[in-house]
Amino acid sequence: MTIPGPEPRADDGVGAITAAGGLHTYQLRLHAEYGPVVRFQLPGAGTAVSVADPVLLEATAHINKRPERLFEFLAPLCEAGNLQVIPADEHTPLRRLLLSVLAGRPSHERHFARFTELTTELADDWAARSARTDSDPVELQKDLTALTLRMISEYALGGDSEATDPDRVVAAFEEVLTEYLGRLYEVPVPGTQDERARRADEALAYLRATVDRVVAAHRSGGRTDKSDLIGALVEAGESPARIRDTVMVTMLAAHHTTGVAVSWTLHLLARHPEAAARVADELDGVLGDRAAPEYADLRRLTYLEMALKESMRLYPPGPYGARETTETLVLGDHEIPAGTTIFYPFWAVHMNPEYWPEPEKFVPERFTPEEIAKRPKLAYIPFGLGPRSCEGAVLAMVEAELILAVLLKRFRIRPAPGHETVTPIERFVLWAADDIRMLVSPRPRTEPCPRLPHPAAPDG
Repeated sequence: MTIPGPEPRADDGVGAITAAGGLHTYQLRLHAEYGPVVRFQLPGAGTAVSVADPVLLEATAHINKRPERLFEFLAPLCEAGNLQVIPADEHTPLRRLLLSVLAGRPSHERHFARFTELTTELADDWAARSARTDSDPVELQKDLTALTLRMISEYALGGDSEATDPDRVVAAFEEVLTEYLGRLYEVPVPGTQDERARRADEALAYLRATVDRVVAAHRSGGRTDKSDLIGALVEAGESPARIRDTVMVTMLAAHHTTGVAVSWTLHLLARHPEAAARVADELDGVLGDRAAPEYADLRRLTYLEMALKESMRLYPPGPYGARETTETLVLGDHEIPAGTTIFYPFWAVHMNPEYWPEPEKFVPERFTPEEIAKRPKLAYIPFGLGPRSCEGAVLAMVEAELILAVLLKRFRIRPAPGHETVTPIERFVLWAADDIRMLVSPRPRTEPCPRLPHPAAPDG
């Protein structure tokens, strides 16, 4: 059976994507018009097949190959081969190694106190700003991506001030990202092309030299505060270039996505005060007078976790993914030849009304154990699926829940006047067009937080 889709265009589909407001919104339109399996033009990959049905996605879950052309923009960050597209025989053992660290409780507990310190520093800054009568709104995505970059930098590099300068690492990494993502999305960046390229090259050289210093410290055995990630890579006998690449890509994947996820969650809670009250009630019940949770407290913050998951359903930080078939694949009534780009429209999957009734509404209760059991496993895929899914998913959830707990324990957050509506745009992650601007004010310690009925108001 022929896969439905729009007629081919001479511009490789760029015009249709632009007219829709971006690839993320284009996918919603395609699947609404043509159904769960759609053929469309994907710039950089020719013709792709997009799949928005979680049951059909199961037939693709084993694929361990990404389309190389779609990930070329990351190649300049890598010296030992682009980690996003390395062959399965190289990727599989590296993935196992990364999971042993990034998904491991001992590593999370080891860094949790430092994560809490960094989050508290941001909360203190917000408190000082809110105390000024002329304070400006907080720019959530700016502040929270800076925080999560600092978190992942210290996690990946070990947080030793003798080997690293955290402020300079953050500034250098942002310099690299601004240049390379600016090229990818044709975003205007200050300065001439030669000047920008020079700054990005210098920043990249500094980051690589920083990683080299941390690696050397590990190999000498002279450090007591070591990076779990680098230590595991060194112990596994990975080359210096592969270690540098892994650290760089881990930092790239981790900081924007986690900061953006927290930002959208705060945005949604600010628009749904009943849900925000339930989160505050839960925090007061679990933490008491404490300003921040311990690691073990996170598993008791069940409603906060549900709110975070529902936010990532409505605004998945990474709005899509892609694989390349290595053999003929059958999807329902369709036969997909080898070499085809399979497109994963995470946002369209999450908005599929067959599995998410009234999908535009913010309803954290969708993530009770009973509701989860009613849905196919792949109906919710904010971290991707299969052997190329995000190795740092568990770490990201720990960071996000900690940040939300600290901020929502201390503050009421509400939209700044004139910024009640936020437009999502795709900039490698699902960004907000003009950031997410909020007013923050302290929560009184005696603030009552009654348990309220389940919220079901539309996001609007």
